[in-house]
Amino acid sequence: MYSSTFIFAKKQFDEAFHRLDQEIAAIAKSIPGYLGEEAWENPQTGLFSNVYYWSSLEALQILVEHPRHLEAKAAQENWLAGYQVIISEVIKTYGDSKLGEKWPIATAT
Repeated sequence: MYSSTFIFAKKQFDEAFHRLDQEIAAIAKSIPGYLGEEAWENPQTGLFSNVYYWSSLEALQILVEHPRHLEAKAAQENWLAGYQVIISEVIKTYGDSKLGEKWPIATAT
């Protein structure tokens, strides 16, 4: 399993951003190998993070090369005050089963 973590600082989001963001989310979910995602905000730093989980690097690459994703990347300075992407291989997950359906990704490894 792999994760792609997108960490960013916001500028002003407009309708074009929200539309493109929703389209990219739908595209990601339609890719075989997409396992799920979550979002986090750090109020102390003002940074946001979206973490996407993938069964393979090939699945992630499909999103990376998609024309709508490339469009968003080219326009990121309109909406973001900086970003970082971290691609990681998940080597292990563990825990109890109490999260159930709230965290189905734990069963993917």
